[in-house]
Amino acid sequence: PKPNSRQHRSALQLTMRLTILGSLTFALSLAAPTIGRTRLGGLSSVASRVASRGLNRKMGAKADVDGTPEAPKPVDPLSGVGGTAPFGKLWDPAGFTKNDDAQSIKRYREAELTHGRVSMLGALGFLAQEKFHPLFGGDIDGPAVYHFEEIQKIAPAFWYPVLLSIAVAELGRARIGWEDPLNGSMFALRDAYEPGSLNFDPLGLKPTNKADMTNMQNKEINNGRLAMLGLAGMIAQELVTNEKILQ
Repeated sequence: PKPNSRQHRSALQLTMRLTILGSLTFALSLAAPTIGRTRLGGLSSVASRVASRGLNRKMGAKADVDGTPEAPKPVDPLSGVGGTAPFGKLWDPAGFTKNDDAQSIKRYREAELTHGRVSMLGALGFLAQEKFHPLFGGDIDGPAVYHFEEIQKIAPAFWYPVLLSIAVAELGRARIGWEDPLNGSMFALRDAYEPGSLNFDPLGLKPTNKADMTNMQNKEINNGRLAMLGLAGMIAQELVTNEKILQ
């Protein structure tokens, strides 16, 4: 096909995938906190109490003398994380957040961290797969922006396990950080939830010192911001030039 036709088709397919993914993510974010409420006989109440206590411990909530959990202490979304020199605690020259409450800013920070993490992985994968692509017999080559289109020609069903993997990840994230929408909080994060804190540290790299932890969080969010801009630039460059980033 002509380059312009291929660019148009790829951009349209990418838009459709992002729309489907966004719809699925939104649905999971709403439904996830209520999943798992099915009660199985007499074990249900015990399981509910155990899960509640585990969540309270995970969220940092304390308990009264009679065992009733206290209301968790709200987390400041701008508590020293994300605001680095020379921009200060919150860089918002256009004033997008001047009328927003703490809950809204907390959601923005959660979205920023999530997209930053995805973009860091995406930027690395974008460059790596143009040089190293052993899957599908090594036949998937050329600019990375077209790789998924080429994979669909060979394995049309490949998109479904990808969607399933994303759904599982989003389900787990929503159950940790988001309020139950049936309780009237349709788009709210838990008060004691710190944006991005998913208790995922398989290599034990999380610092125990608060200052070191804040420093690592700032590095993560700043690298995520750079990755979002970088990945957008790489996608745009390949759609325009039809050439690999790394020749």
